[in-house]
Amino acid sequence: MSCLQTIQDYGLRSIGIGERLLPKENFTLCEQFTLIGSGMIWNIYFGVVALVTGFVLATALGVGKTQANPWIRKPAEWFIFIFRGSPLFIQFFFGYFLFLSLKSVNPFFDAFTAAWLGALIVLFLNTAAYTGEIFYGALQSIPKGDVEAADAYGLTGWTRFRRVIWPTSLRLAWPAYTNEAIFLFHATTLVFFSGFPAWQQRGDALYYASYFADKTFNPFVPYPILAGYFIVLTVCVISVFGLINARLNRHLPQAQRRKINLRPNLIR
Repeated sequence: MSCLQTIQDYGLRSIGIGERLLPKENFTLCEQFTLIGSGMIWNIYFGVVALVTGFVLATALGVGKTQANPWIRKPAEWFIFIFRGSPLFIQFFFGYFLFLSLKSVNPFFDAFTAAWLGALIVLFLNTAAYTGEIFYGALQSIPKGDVEAADAYGLTGWTRFRRVIWPTSLRLAWPAYTNEAIFLFHATTLVFFSGFPAWQQRGDALYYASYFADKTFNPFVPYPILAGYFIVLTVCVISVFGLINARLNRHLPQAQRRKINLRPNLIR
């Protein structure tokens, strides 16, 4: 089988398009590149959707944590504390069995036991908690002069928040938020190893890399391929977020623009 035929057969296999059965023996390098690359579709899906939806909830959490009203502040604080204080792997585990229990009560929750929805919800809640803390810190770091200038112009309430406070806090938070986005994409590799099953062997990139490593007893081919794909994905994330960062700081002199400083998350 040619490499082009392999790509046609397995390029979209992770989403149910193409060859149904996985190769069993005599694995070629093209098959490994193709299937692991096919699994990256799921990693990108989980990361992009969780990042976009989590941004909205994180904004509410960050703002809620700054409020003086304890009925607003305390729920935001406890939400952030619980999801930041527990390992993501355990969150996947408990999330799956929670949805499994709800499924036995009401058929409506049947879709929640599938990775495409259930695991996505867990990732969404997790990244919202971490990002909410980042936004809270940025809101606390807004220069006092910016707020005083807004008051001097007569800006109050929602107008002041929308035109001064939120843009400034977003500019301050963006480098740290970029690191969170990178970690989120890396964290998607835990989905099919935490309880959510891979239906008909349709898993993510790490799922296929582990499959080849188990079958060949040689992890030094599939795992470097997997790492290469994630390095490319990370470069793409850095590039996109770098463009957004430049846009947020376009009004500042070049010397004062905040640069994105990437720091690896060693423990989470």
